[in-house]
Amino acid sequence: MDPTAKPMTAPSSWMEQRRELLVAVLGFLVFAGLILVKATSMLEPDDFAYRASIVALRHGHILLSNSQYTSLNKQLASTGGQGILQWHHLSSGKWISEKNPGYPFVAVLFYAIGLLRVAPLFYGALAATGLYAGARKWLGGWAGTFAVLIFCFSGAALTFAWRDTMPSFTDASLIAAGFGALLWALLSTDAPARRRRFVGLAAFVALEAAVFIRYTNIIELGVAVIAVLAVAKATRLGWSTVASWLTTVAVFVGLVLSFDRWAYGTATSTGYSPGEITFSWSSLVPNLRAMPRDLTTSMPMWLLAFGALVWIAFNLAARRGERPEATEAKRDAVIGAVLASGWLALWILYLSYTWTVGQASGGFTVHVIRFYLPALGLIALLATWLVVRLARPAAWGVIGVLTVCAVLSFNAMSSNVPSHAVPTGRGPGPGGGVSARPRYAPPVGSPSSGSMPGNGAPPSTLVP
Repeated sequence: MDPTAKPMTAPSSWMEQRRELLVAVLGFLVFAGLILVKATSMLEPDDFAYRASIVALRHGHILLSNSQYTSLNKQLASTGGQGILQWHHLSSGKWISEKNPGYPFVAVLFYAIGLLRVAPLFYGALAATGLYAGARKWLGGWAGTFAVLIFCFSGAALTFAWRDTMPSFTDASLIAAGFGALLWALLSTDAPARRRRFVGLAAFVALEAAVFIRYTNIIELGVAVIAVLAVAKATRLGWSTVASWLTTVAVFVGLVLSFDRWAYGTATSTGYSPGEITFSWSSLVPNLRAMPRDLTTSMPMWLLAFGALVWIAFNLAARRGERPEATEAKRDAVIGAVLASGWLALWILYLSYTWTVGQASGGFTVHVIRFYLPALGLIALLATWLVVRLARPAAWGVIGVLTVCAVLSFNAMSSNVPSHAVPTGRGPGPGGGVSARPRYAPPVGSPSSGSMPGNGAPPSTLVP
């Protein structure tokens, strides 16, 4: 990989760069507006599990005693609907959410100030920043803008950014921010070494935060580590810089293992019961029958990304021996391979997820696509590679089609709620939405009465 290879697009003038940035910012503001004007709903038990964790953490608690758990459940039940769902009673006598622990930590400040709906948007803005910088450095003028718009405008992105108690868009945003920033740091051989080191550190911190939110995102962190080690020499990175980045990974792994030991009893345990989360190759074919339809309606840009991989491979084969085209083709092939590895490894993992086999046939797209969402930023970068090679009117036509499809998909998924759902009384606006509508019946043996307070409501008081 030669970082000195130039992008295919011509360099932009200063005024053109301002227009690119302005369009990207306006696009993100439209994205945020579409989310905030629609009253939010809680569609799954997971929403309630995370909400309880956020409220508990607001009062300084991760583990709850029986009295604290009972108190919180009653408080969250005070406005009707569901109370605490999907928490486990540990052998120590404490209660803890079965969910991976990270999201409450990155959302609690927004909850404390009554702006929980802004939390996914804040991390989405980080994603937009990273994608803009990385795509523009890689592909040149307007690539950063296209990457931001492609990332934001899908039904999946809109739906999960709208659901403020779900972590799916937040960890996808952190991965997008991390890979975008890392791409900039690797390609910016002309930038000061200190700046490259800082941006790379920020990239790895973002990826580590995404892993803390959902442990299977370790795939993306692993791909980033391998990529840095593989291209460090070619991208003229000092080994002290690489060592500083990898040190953060080692420290992070140690902290997660320590947390799991403290919270769950052993370093390799999670909140899920043994055997509750299972993967099997026997699930691959059934998921492959159902998932492409749901993924295409909610994230159609994956088709562009796949097309980009085919085109990149063709370029590499066709331009072998040519200069400078061959150098550029090799660089694109390396970057494409890294992005494809993170994307496809995660998707293949969840195509083998046994739980989605039954759910995918139920017509509720929103339940199954969330596992595939973390790869959204990588898909957006690959799709951008293809879009910048189109004539400008065609490129904007593609963006327009994606935007229309995104709004239609968002409205369909956010409105596909069963008639028996129970409202929460949460008011519209940045602080909360209208209703909590659990998709499933509460698990057998789980406390299930009541609902949680609106995002903008004063925090509940826990029994000490």
